[in-house]
Amino acid sequence: MRSTPLSSAPTSEPQNVAAQGTVVASMTLISRITGFARDVVLSHFFGATPIADAFFVALRIPNFFRRLFAEGAFNQAFVPVLVRYREQGGAPLYRFVSAMSGNLAAAVTIVVILGVIFAPWVTLVFAPGFHGTERFDLTADMLRITFPYLAFVSMVAFFGAILNAHHQYAVPAITPVLLNIVLLVAASLGWMHSQQPVFVLAWGVFVAGLVQWLFQIPSLHRIGLLVLPEVNLKHEGAKQVGRLLVPAVLASSVSQINTLIDTVLASTLIEGSVSWLYYSDRLLELPIGLVAVALGTVLLPNLSRLDANEDHAGFSATLDWGMSLALMLGIPAGTALYLLADALIATIYFHGELSAYDVKMAALSLRAFAAAVLPLVMVKILAPAYFAREDTTTPFRIGLVAIGANIVFNLSVFSWFGHVGLAMGTAVSSCINAYLLTRGLFARGLYQPGRRCKIALLRALAGALVMAACILTFVPTAEAWLVVETWQRVIWLAATVAGAGGLYLLTLFVLGVRPRHLRHSV
Repeated sequence: MRSTPLSSAPTSEPQNVAAQGTVVASMTLISRITGFARDVVLSHFFGATPIADAFFVALRIPNFFRRLFAEGAFNQAFVPVLVRYREQGGAPLYRFVSAMSGNLAAAVTIVVILGVIFAPWVTLVFAPGFHGTERFDLTADMLRITFPYLAFVSMVAFFGAILNAHHQYAVPAITPVLLNIVLLVAASLGWMHSQQPVFVLAWGVFVAGLVQWLFQIPSLHRIGLLVLPEVNLKHEGAKQVGRLLVPAVLASSVSQINTLIDTVLASTLIEGSVSWLYYSDRLLELPIGLVAVALGTVLLPNLSRLDANEDHAGFSATLDWGMSLALMLGIPAGTALYLLADALIATIYFHGELSAYDVKMAALSLRAFAAAVLPLVMVKILAPAYFAREDTTTPFRIGLVAIGANIVFNLSVFSWFGHVGLAMGTAVSSCINAYLLTRGLFARGLYQPGRRCKIALLRALAGALVMAACILTFVPTAEAWLVVETWQRVIWLAATVAGAGGLYLLTLFVLGVRPRHLRHSV
């Protein structure tokens, strides 16, 4: 089966990268909002209990493999090769997509079968601290239900990569909303109608994967690339993706591997540590999702096209635009997460089963995570510059160093600082990763910061200082957020975010930033 293509020829029209990024960021914002609604419900029903710890591990394991198979390594290896076939169009493109869809489906099916069969052993690897407790059996039982989610969502990410390469960004970016909606429904139904609500939630993960997969099929049909999958390991394009894939597994998944390491070590700490890290990490993912993922999503296919056309000036200018936005959005985001950690955790999660002590513990790790915001955003922008040139070896080596640093740091401090030390390790690792990626691009002459980027840094620092002064002067103390009603916390936080964000934007405006400075076309 093959759908009729909209166009089999490549498009040479200039692409408005800023507009594309805005589409992805807007859709991602909706996803993050529904994601927080999901987490509000989960924290209300399950808090930071052993049941919550078990579910978060059962959800994190297939998510980890999903990011390795699909959103992470696979996409970085797949998209640059796909762009080359897209330039050819016609039958070569169809055969390539057919081979890759068949190969990916076969691979994830095997992994899922093994994961379901060996669920207790997988649980032991990912959460060794659970062994011998009720959390271990509970996690293994739920993992057998949640692990097939990997197969569905890997194909979802594969479809999304094809759509992104054809500059169709809205549908892939909005698809995660479906997961949040299904889990909201599952959590509510499970709590009202089931003796074991957490298992209803686990089945919700399974159903969400199926729903997301079905949702993207019409979009793939519209661009003419809904083809029958065929396992074909001999296809030249598939072999090229395979050569790029192995180093890309580590290169593009440093943050996911660090999160896995955190989960493993947190499972050996006191009960609640896994949940505290989960809740704070979810807040860290908000700016990363809105800024870094949006920029990285649109940069990879555009940088791949620029490299294929040997447009070196456009390549460097596009990177400079991305870095400028990273500075102007990442610096204030990290500052706000640090200063508003207690306010954010209390407002979003402090109700139901979550205690005041849980709020304080999660806020401590969020402050540590805040230092990782800017470097994580930079990594999402810098790494596509290597992947676009089909260079996965260099980011692979850099990733090894960053992960090694995280392991050494975590093992050195987590017995003293607990889950906060694990969050600190993530920040240290991300800084090392960003620095080495930047230095590598400089050394190759692929990128040198332009005047735009340098001015953006100064403006962002000035705006963040003004914003920080406002927050420190007017925002209530951490204790105050714990003694007022939920509706008061919501009003306080909304006013704080609006006021501080508005002041930051006003500062940028006074310093000369205008909407036209944020545009970029290549």
